[in-house]
Amino acid sequence: MSEQTGSEQTGRSASAALCLDSVDAIVAALELEQIEHRVLESTIDGAPVGAHSVYGVSGGVHVVYVGMTVEQFGLDSHMMFAFTPAESAVPHFTVDSVMAGPHYAFHLDLIPRVDPGANLAYLDHCFGPLTESHDSVAEIEGLTPAHLAPRQWQLMSAWMLAHRADEVAFAAVRPTVDSYRNHWMALVAAGVPEDIYSGISPDQLAARDAANRAAIFSPEVDPVWARVDQLLGADVSAEIQSSLKSAARGA
Repeated sequence: MSEQTGSEQTGRSASAALCLDSVDAIVAALELEQIEHRVLESTIDGAPVGAHSVYGVSGGVHVVYVGMTVEQFGLDSHMMFAFTPAESAVPHFTVDSVMAGPHYAFHLDLIPRVDPGANLAYLDHCFGPLTESHDSVAEIEGLTPAHLAPRQWQLMSAWMLAHRADEVAFAAVRPTVDSYRNHWMALVAAGVPEDIYSGISPDQLAARDAANRAAIFSPEVDPVWARVDQLLGADVSAEIQSSLKSAARGA
């Protein structure tokens, strides 16, 4: 008998499982509590189409999850960000997974907390161990690069993976997602040695984080927010953006 996949074990769709399994793993390992949950409703007919949830612990990691499933559009979209505290040098972690019609897509990354171009030791410590997993994705047949604007790439890390996929290739990326998440959780547990980012104060880390998140979740940068506006309404879309900008920042 073959081993069951995560989606088969939970009854989740493949796109839901790739994202939500990481939510579950992080919430359980870090003993996070659900501090916010809302059902998302379609502006078309008021029908429930997903959820927006926040998990966290005071002074620690906060996870923001947003999921939307609209069968008539052939859409099954799931996104999670695990944010470290504003004054921490530990990168944030993100994975999102989408099924749109017969096609899949995923995005995976650890988000730097300092200027990558001026902190080589930080890159080597926080991102170097991801290189083998990052490079192995090139060997998976059925993946094609996602079309992202150059500044979207610039706001994330050089180890970011963003691909469209067929069904087989999408299933094959799970070990890479697990590898990225497990490395991130090890960083959370151990912290980043201060000598690796010496000269950068907690206030500077927090200020860079605020500016970085404002750009990442800006509708001017990411066109996905225009589609969220259409599906959920501009007010709800803005509230989700605010949640992503403020989680783990004490605001």
